[in-house]
Amino acid sequence: MPTPASRSSRRHALRALVLLPLGAVLARPAAAHGPSRLKVTQKIGIEAPADKVWALIRRYDALKDWHPAVASSPADKGEAEGSVRIVTLKGGGTITEVLERHDDAKRLYAYRVRDGGDALPVTNYASTLLVTPDGDARCTVEWRGAFYRGYPNNDPPPEKNDDAAEKAVNAVYASGLANLKKLAEAR
Repeated sequence: MPTPASRSSRRHALRALVLLPLGAVLARPAAAHGPSRLKVTQKIGIEAPADKVWALIRRYDALKDWHPAVASSPADKGEAEGSVRIVTLKGGGTITEVLERHDDAKRLYAYRVRDGGDALPVTNYASTLLVTPDGDARCTVEWRGAFYRGYPNNDPPPEKNDDAAEKAVNAVYASGLANLKKLAEAR
């Protein structure tokens, strides 16, 4: 005849056998949720008045004038919300972007990528450019973006993973802001 201690041990063993598969099932969704939204922000100080720097970048079609990787950037409706900008890169590739907000008083504009093609390893990309005065003769330009990596499922290839997405966006921002600083401070 089983003792009370052995019955208790069997009950615990049986409970473990029942709960173990349930725990495995409940843990699966957490591992399979997909990518997280990534964010990149870069700022650069420029020895020039904010209005002067804003004048260089305020036109939605002016990206070609200050970003060294851009060959052309026509915008179909200028600075009106909904304006579509087709960015053609010097190294090949195009990106279609839509203007979501343009505010001269705040010296900012925000846009979203409609179609990035193979130019950037990201999806669902939205960005904002902002010029903030630091006194009368200096300003800070901030370029920030939020996006997902280029491969939306688990186990992305290296060229479309989180690191590749952040590296690409950081490179775009760094080269653009460095050239903008050079142009603004030379004038």
